[in-house]
Amino acid sequence: MAITSSGLLRRDFPFLPTLSPPSLRPKISVQPTHLRILNVQADVQKEDIVIVGAGIAGLATAVSLHRLGVRSLVLEQGESLRTGGTSLTLFKNGWRVLDAIGVGNELRTQFLEIQGMVVKSEDGRELRSFKFKDEDETQEVRAVERRILLETLANQLPVDAIRFSSKLDKIERSETGENLLELVDGTRVSTKIVIGCDGIRSSVAKWMGFSEPKYVGHCAFRGLAFYPDGQPYEPKVNYIYGRGIRAGYVPVSPTKVYWFVCFNSSSPGPKITDPSVLKKQTGELVKNWPSELLNIINRTPDDTIIRTPLVDRWLWPAISPPASEGKVVLVGDAWHPMTPNLGQGACCALEDAVVLARKLAPAIKSGPSAVEDALGSYGTERWPRIFPLSVRANLVGSLLQWENPLVCFVRNNVVISKLLRLGPLLEHTNFDCEPL
Repeated sequence: MAITSSGLLRRDFPFLPTLSPPSLRPKISVQPTHLRILNVQADVQKEDIVIVGAGIAGLATAVSLHRLGVRSLVLEQGESLRTGGTSLTLFKNGWRVLDAIGVGNELRTQFLEIQGMVVKSEDGRELRSFKFKDEDETQEVRAVERRILLETLANQLPVDAIRFSSKLDKIERSETGENLLELVDGTRVSTKIVIGCDGIRSSVAKWMGFSEPKYVGHCAFRGLAFYPDGQPYEPKVNYIYGRGIRAGYVPVSPTKVYWFVCFNSSSPGPKITDPSVLKKQTGELVKNWPSELLNIINRTPDDTIIRTPLVDRWLWPAISPPASEGKVVLVGDAWHPMTPNLGQGACCALEDAVVLARKLAPAIKSGPSAVEDALGSYGTERWPRIFPLSVRANLVGSLLQWENPLVCFVRNNVVISKLLRLGPLLEHTNFDCEPL
């Protein structure tokens, strides 16, 4: 059954019905350039707002708009929600957004609040410990399973708001100035507004002229250990720093513990999908490290272990394209992929979603020019927040991945043990967000 416009903008954007299934529709021969102008034919589906990608950014944006009375259609290339991956850490800025869109309390009941962090050397010696509330009494930190976060957001949307198996092939401009999306299966959708939330390899970002994200020189293994009878660890983030290798683990729930091992590599290396190989490689990297880390890795179901190269994109002023072009805009990793060293990738995507929704919802009622102004305002507001965080996350990762023994000695025994203050490092988690 075709998904139709809700009628919210029917006066401005008249609905054009789908007359035939994709297999029976005539094909258009076009070049993959966004400057090409096409005729919109009667077999093109009409939507007011299309969000490309049903990840955290896409679903949070859809829910934020939904809370403000604006319908959108989310196109997801997968056959279902992308529930792979492990977990992610959300600081207070992320929780403020989740509260604003109405799902914070539902998620809190499922995940432990993390009280603090402990930093150790690779021989198990404790270098420093902190309590989050001592540094910032308003801080809130929890590790959240990606699967549950996505499902919780998706459950806030109407049943027909997400269309799966819908991979974007190209974007064109119609003769009326609307955006014409062609999917791999031949389906065509004409929409006034496109919101690109399709991750670090974003097709929408590529269409807008953004460069590919840059590999930063290290990769990470990640996993989610399972303890059916209850995990034994205190609610703290545990970091272990070696030379060119670092690791960490944090309890997620009463039965699950998230972990990572980050290591230097001159290239991203081949993609490995065999989970037994991934687990073996991880164990080899930290075989002489504290036994508790190895025990956690060994308690990890094979299907939760992943290996990813770390990448980012710095949005240089006056060099990088803006966040929007016309009525096409980027949100989250599609715009500003960043390394996970500050735990802000998902938090910033959530922030993007509510900022964009607040600007876009009233602008829609004012006409096309107001929409473009709203999208431009979103980019202008978010850039001073995103660019410094991306740079800082990269630099922190580079410092922690040092290999030189002398530098690592100074890092562990002077910088971390004596000089490090957690408070200034958490200032970036301040973000005001009123309920939608």
